[in-house]
Amino acid sequence: MWRLILLVLGLSSAAWAQEPDMSPRPGKPSPPAQIKADAPPSPAQELSAMRATLADWPNLARYRDANAALEPPRPGERRVVFLGDSLTEGWGRGKGGFFAGRPYVNRGISGQTTPQMVLRFQQDVIALNPAVVVILGGTNDFAGNTGPETFGAIQDNFRSMVALAKQAHIRVVLSSVLPASYFPWRPGLQPAEDIRALNRWLEQLARREHLVYVDYYSALVNDVGGMRPELAVDKAVHPNEAGYALMEPLAEAAIAKALTFRLP
Repeated sequence: MWRLILLVLGLSSAAWAQEPDMSPRPGKPSPPAQIKADAPPSPAQELSAMRATLADWPNLARYRDANAALEPPRPGERRVVFLGDSLTEGWGRGKGGFFAGRPYVNRGISGQTTPQMVLRFQQDVIALNPAVVVILGGTNDFAGNTGPETFGAIQDNFRSMVALAKQAHIRVVLSSVLPASYFPWRPGLQPAEDIRALNRWLEQLARREHLVYVDYYSALVNDVGGMRPELAVDKAVHPNEAGYALMEPLAEAAIAKALTFRLP
C-alpha cells in the first residue's frame, strides 16, 4: 500500500508542475495552467493531489456535471467534442473563446495521459452524441505524468479510442502531437524524436482506418523539434493565442473533411 501511495505522490507532483493551481471542479472551467517548473508544490498541495488521484484517477468528476447539463444536439446540429489534455483545455481562453458560435465542446484536462483519456471516452465523448471527436494527446505520456509507458502502450490507447468512436458511429480526427524539445516540469527529457515518431504512426493509423489526420506539428515546430517560442506561453509546450490561431483553421478543415465521411 505504501508503494502505491509513494507512486501516486510522485505522479501528483508531476501533474502539479504542469497545473499548480488546478483541482477537479465538476462542471466549472479550470483556471489557465501556469507553468512554474521552479516552484514545487507544497506538502499540502501534494497530499491534496494524491488524494484526488487515488479517488478518481481518470478525473471523471471534472466534467460530470457539465455533461449532465449539456442539452442533446439540436436537429441538424453536428456536435464536435475535443478530447485531450491541457493543450485542449487551454484552447479558447483568449479573447475569441473556444470556436465561438460553433457546436464544439471542450473536454480537455490538464496533465492527462492517453490511458486516462480512454477511461473518460464513454462519459466525455460518446455520451455527448457528437458527430466528430478530435483527439489530441500523447505529450504527457512522454513526460511520464502517470508513470512510464512504452511506445506500444501509447499506440494501444489511441487504437482503443478509435475503436470506441467507431463502435459509437463517431467520426474521428486524429491530431498530431504538438512539438516539444523539452518539458518544463520534467527537466532532462528530450521528447522531440519520440513525438515525431508518434506523429508518423498516427498519420499511418488515420490512413489505415479511414480517419482524418490534422497536422498541427508542422505549423508550430522550430528547427530543433520544439515549439516556436513566440507561439507558446511557456516558450516550450503550451500554445498562446498566436499558436491557437494557427491551429484553429487546421482543426476546422479537418472537421469539415471528417463530416463528409459516411458512417458504416
